[in-house]
Amino acid sequence: MCQYSSDTDGMATDWHMVHLGTRATGGAGMVMAEATAVRDEGRISQWDQGIWSDAHVDALRPMTAFISSQGSIPAVQLAHAGRKAAHAAPWIGTGYLGEEGEGWVPVAPSAIPYDEHSGMPQELSTNEIADIVTAFADGAARSVDAGYRVIELHMAHGYLGCEFLSPLSNRRTDEYGGSLENRSRFALDVINAVRGAVPDSVPLFTRISATEYVEGGWDLEQSIKLTEWMKDAGVDLVDCSSGGNSPDQQMTAEPNYQVPFAAEIRERTGILTGAVGLITEAEQAEAILVDGEADAIFIGRELLRNPYWPRYAQAQLDGEAPWPDQYIRSAFNGTYTGPIG
Repeated sequence: MCQYSSDTDGMATDWHMVHLGTRATGGAGMVMAEATAVRDEGRISQWDQGIWSDAHVDALRPMTAFISSQGSIPAVQLAHAGRKAAHAAPWIGTGYLGEEGEGWVPVAPSAIPYDEHSGMPQELSTNEIADIVTAFADGAARSVDAGYRVIELHMAHGYLGCEFLSPLSNRRTDEYGGSLENRSRFALDVINAVRGAVPDSVPLFTRISATEYVEGGWDLEQSIKLTEWMKDAGVDLVDCSSGGNSPDQQMTAEPNYQVPFAAEIRERTGILTGAVGLITEAEQAEAILVDGEADAIFIGRELLRNPYWPRYAQAQLDGEAPWPDQYIRSAFNGTYTGPIG
């Protein structure tokens, strides 16, 4: 969950230490840092976290060390915002900042803006695409150096990887556009480069939008084929989200609405999947795992509301849950039977 709280040079701050550290003490099995830009122009906003230089590594090491000390696994999501870059933080306004303000010219597979309120992106050349692929590999290597033990590649929600995949945002006529294989080339180039830049022992996740909810756009069948290719390239788990690449999407968000994507991709490809989206109750999350619909549960907004949700969930399911020594006096003698929240 992006915090829009980095320094303007992409450096993580004390806010990130407290924010991520609290989720670790809260009992999360893995704590994943926000979409972290591999290039400065790849930030959603100028306040996004970055990892495009060695200087960023020093700012991240204390956080990964603390997360690990709490028995949680530090993870990072590597990203490039593509045509969705150069926007304001949500509480300021979501509009494009523009070159005249504090923004910059975004880049994309094709010169197609996300909507009428977004900036016109510059179409990437093949050499520029290659440079971004290298930036992902370099960012992955820096992530391992910073202490992250899991890497996720953000190819969802209308950001650069997703833009290449979708025929709605990719109108190229070269080897990166047209057929499904060509539109998938950028994602697979990044996966191959990252897999080669980090040890085999580092799990590699990829987050995708399993469908765009737009006729003629990216859909589940294309996601199935992409997943087969990603699995062959060394991806260990697919984090199954949806939408975000078109303002014309038609969707209804409700509890478990994205779980069927994780279940279908898991069943048809044999890859591990993660379920996400409006999963807020302990029994709800447990049922997804028990029923074999996914292999992991990713919690976002609910953990913003309650960083100790995992401990409450465990207590509700198991009758008790461990707490940090410093908090035991308030932990209901280790047993909690009330509602989560």
